[in-house]
Order: sequence, then C-alpha cells, then structure tokens
Amino acid sequence: MATQRIPVILVTGFLGSGKTTMLNHLMRDSTDTRIGVIVNDFGSINIDAMAVAGQVDSMIPIENGCLCCAADASEMDEMLERLTDPELRIDVVVIEASGLAEPQSMIRALLSSSNERIVYGGLVEVVDAAEFPDTRVRHPELDRHVRAADLVVLNKTDRVAEDERRGLLEDLQEIAPGVPVVTAAHGRVDPALLFDHRPRETAGEDFRQLSFADVWADETGGADGCGDESHGHDHSRHLHAAYESVEFSAAEPLHPRRLMDFLDSRPVGLYRAKGFLHFAGAGRERKFGLHAVGSYLRFELSPWERGAPRTTQLVMIGTGIDAGTLTKRLAECVAAPEEEIDETHMMGVLRYVNETG
Repeated sequence: MATQRIPVILVTGFLGSGKTTMLNHLMRDSTDTRIGVIVNDFGSINIDAMAVAGQVDSMIPIENGCLCCAADASEMDEMLERLTDPELRIDVVVIEASGLAEPQSMIRALLSSSNERIVYGGLVEVVDAAEFPDTRVRHPELDRHVRAADLVVLNKTDRVAEDERRGLLEDLQEIAPGVPVVTAAHGRVDPALLFDHRPRETAGEDFRQLSFADVWADETGGADGCGDESHGHDHSRHLHAAYESVEFSAAEPLHPRRLMDFLDSRPVGLYRAKGFLHFAGAGRERKFGLHAVGSYLRFELSPWERGAPRTTQLVMIGTGIDAGTLTKRLAECVAAPEEEIDETHMMGVLRYVNETG
C-alpha cells in the first residue's frame, strides 16, 4: 500500500514580491488545513518568521542563511523530518524561500530528500507586477527563476494599469511558455489552487492551541502590512484566483501509451492533475495514483480496495484551460475492447512509479 505523502510547496520570488503576504493569506484562508511552514529569511533577524508567527501549527524559521546554499539535502531533511512527524498530522508543508534563493537548487534538494513521507508539491514564483520590469533589467537571472516555476503568481496587480498587466502576462508567457500564471492583489491566491483542504472530522481535533487564524476571523484589519481593511474576513470577496477545475471519469480501462502521450503534452495552463487510474494491461488489482504538478509527474502503486469498482477518476486544475478539450483528449485515452495491451505497453507509466510505494 502506498504511503500517503505530504506535499511540499516551494514559494520563491525576488525581495519584496509579496511572498510573506501571500503565505499569510494562504494560512488565514485554510483554517481547515494543518500547515507546516519553513521560513527562510536572509539576515540575522528573521522578519518573515515574525510576520507569520502564530498562524501555523508548526513552523521552523531559518536565520542568517539561505536554504539553497546547503552543500547537501541533510539540513532540509532534518527540518522536513520534524514537520512530517505523524503526530503533528500536517497536511501540507510550505517553504518560503529567501528573496535571494536559487529555485533550481531548492528543487534539487527537495527531490533528493530521503524523507519518504513527502512529495514535491510544486514551485510557486511570486512576481511583483509593479517592479518586475525594472528588477528584471538589474537581475536578468529572474527569467531563469520564472522558467523553473510550476506556477507564477503575478502579484500587486492593483498597482499597475490594465494595459501594463496584459503586457506583463505576455512577457511572462514569452519567458516561460506554458507555465500557468495567476494574477493577484495583496497576495490573495485561493489555497485550493495549491493544495487540498482536508477538514478535520474527529472530535479530538477541536482541542488545539489557539492560532492567529482563529483570532483573525473577528478582526477587520490585517497583520501582514497590506493595509487592506476593506475586505475584513469576508473570504468570498478575495478568493478570486482565475483557475478552473475539470473532472474526468471512465469505467473502462485506459490505454497506458495514449495516457502518457497526454501527460507528456499537457495543455498550456494545466497546473495540477491528481486521481486514480485503471490501466488496461496492468492487471485488475493494480491501482495507479497520479500526482502531477507543473512538469513533475509520479504514480503511486497500490491495490484496489475490496469491492471497489475499477474506474479512472481524475481532477485537473489550471488557468485558462478548456474543459471540453481536456475531457475529449482523455476520452481518447480509453482503450477499445479489441485492442491487445500487455505489460510492455506499461513501460512509460512504470518509469514514473514510486518504487517505495
């Protein structure tokens, strides 16, 4: 049986792009999700950690250093080991990187982690809409950072005119073709775009330490410096990320090669794909759990539950995606009864199977 893994999301972006503000909103709007946070500030006084203190169930601040500068993954492993302790019951871990961090190094360190309780949850690059053009001139390496992202958040769009916003979106698509881009003001991004909410169902969950998120619901002002008191705690007014969720199900098994062709050429804007698949040629007892974020892809192998129907159920999340096109392409992946499919057709799928699952 595959182990349920905790997604680890990397949040990067140049100094002042609004990473901490976005993290504050993610936590404030996710009171039904247990979040662990690693905050990496560059300096001896961890201002970012102070800004988010009290809002998370478990947080590890890193002071006077950059997480990506470690020679190996051992330091990150130690921190993730603490946060993924089953007793903490963390649902998702967010690493907020220093504004001077190197995203590619952080991705490599995370993917090389020996912690079997985690899974890569994607890299989110936060871009300051008002400052990006000038910052890009001074720091051309930012183009490389954007290209490393699985999702780009174009933040502070309230500070630019509409024509500037459209121009920035065109620039970002030119820098990183196909990478989904979400626009935001004051770092407000719907948490459902980044991770799954997991409401607590057991009575014991009612007994926990009071967090800042609990208190915030009774306040009208913000503690993150955004100065946006007008929205107060009306979540319906600021969970406005422009993304779509498309569901697909099939009672008949899928052709593994056609499904891999679909995944290898995912449409522009598709950020996440998750669910369970039934493949023709894989045997009736093997269930494949799909976890895809950006260009990252993996399958987790497990047996079907006793009596469970052998069906494919997928959820796809992205920006600007065409639901009709997606479902049509997936429907074309269903194997015809007359097709002869064996284990050799599964080779492309098995390359992405988690061997420890």
